[in-house]
Amino acid sequence: MRESIVQKKSFQFSLKIISLYKKLLSEKEYIISKQLLRSGTSIGANIEEALAGQSKRDFTAKMSISSKEARETKYWLRLLKESELTNLDVKLLILDIDELIRILTSIVKTSQQNLTKN
Repeated sequence: MRESIVQKKSFQFSLKIISLYKKLLSEKEYIISKQLLRSGTSIGANIEEALAGQSKRDFTAKMSISSKEARETKYWLRLLKESELTNLDVKLLILDIDELIRILTSIVKTSQQNLTKN
């Protein structure tokens, strides 16, 4: 099966989050970095689960969880940016997560509409 756009983008985003996590650890930032690592990599993990879903309802539920994790990740990135805990620039990551949120929101809305039609 071919890799979907959201699958590919979430995987690439996870790699960027892991890289940021390593940089934050080197700056001795342990709290927010751990939260960011957990939520940022969870997006792609839930997308993978959704794509292997047992039903349309299962697919929709997993994509919905992925969307929530993306929103949490944006929160942690905004907090890092605004708190000035680090000098690392996270603006591009915020743009990336905004794109993932838009894609996931669209997928969830369409999936929910399709569920109610059937």
